[in-house]
Amino acid sequence: MAFSAESTTDEVLSGVDLTGKRILVTGASAGLGVETIRALEAHGATVVGAARDLDKARRALGDAGVKDIELVEVDLASLASVRKAADVVVAKGRKFDVIIGNAGVMACPQGKTADGFETQFGTNHLGHFVFINKLAPLLNSPGRVVMLSSSGHRISDVDIDDPNFEKTPYSPWPAYGRAKTANALYAVGLDKRLKARGVRAAAVHPGGIQTELGRHLTPESLQELMAMRGPDAPKFKSIPQGAATSVWCAAVAPADAIGARFCEDCRVAEINDNERPRVGVRSYALDPAHADALWAKSEEMVGERFPL
Repeated sequence: MAFSAESTTDEVLSGVDLTGKRILVTGASAGLGVETIRALEAHGATVVGAARDLDKARRALGDAGVKDIELVEVDLASLASVRKAADVVVAKGRKFDVIIGNAGVMACPQGKTADGFETQFGTNHLGHFVFINKLAPLLNSPGRVVMLSSSGHRISDVDIDDPNFEKTPYSPWPAYGRAKTANALYAVGLDKRLKARGVRAAAVHPGGIQTELGRHLTPESLQELMAMRGPDAPKFKSIPQGAATSVWCAAVAPADAIGARFCEDCRVAEINDNERPRVGVRSYALDPAHADALWAKSEEMVGERFPL
């Protein structure tokens, strides 16, 4: 069945039985994470939610009708928290069929994570890099990893020589672009390392959605966003529409079709290196050599190697 930008999670999963599937979703306390969990659970999956604030996650999930879910506490802006959470999950030894790296921050003021990394790169990329890599041995074959990137990757390529803006002036949107490109490249690198054992990884642009992700937006940064989107930008999606591509990649799309690819509007995106229209994926976000360079730099930054 063909889906579109207007397809919702329940439409994408219509007729799909996920009974027996075990799925982990980060960012389980708001927005797309809550809707992704709700939809997957409603279609039979057993879902584990990861969130920084478990009380907030329980309230949000409860309000969405998810009453009984296993939660794990993880602050992606702290590698100590990430490693502790991963150790807790690994110690239980229960396998996963899918991991969805949904959590993130967007266009926030300049800051640093607990480990001294630029906030957006450290949280969106490095936190997931360590967390998911540590959980990768738990993935069943076949299995999938879905990383939420964004059309924001089109703003900027990742700067492997200056990931923390130590040599260049900080700006919220270029920093977001770098982090979202890193999410896409991480999926490429992960797919390369895991596909031989039947695990495929893909990146997702959910669409423009008004959620808590925009909580750091000032009037100035919102104006800048609208200017970047331009008159040809797709219209904003509802949250069920925004989470649809995540569940499509996780449970519906053919695994070989999405492996190491970038997906949007419930389909594989085409490469588009033109400035307009702002659709598709930039070629630098899918480049295997670039993905390997980012992998090596990420290992260097977190002080840990992941020979998956």
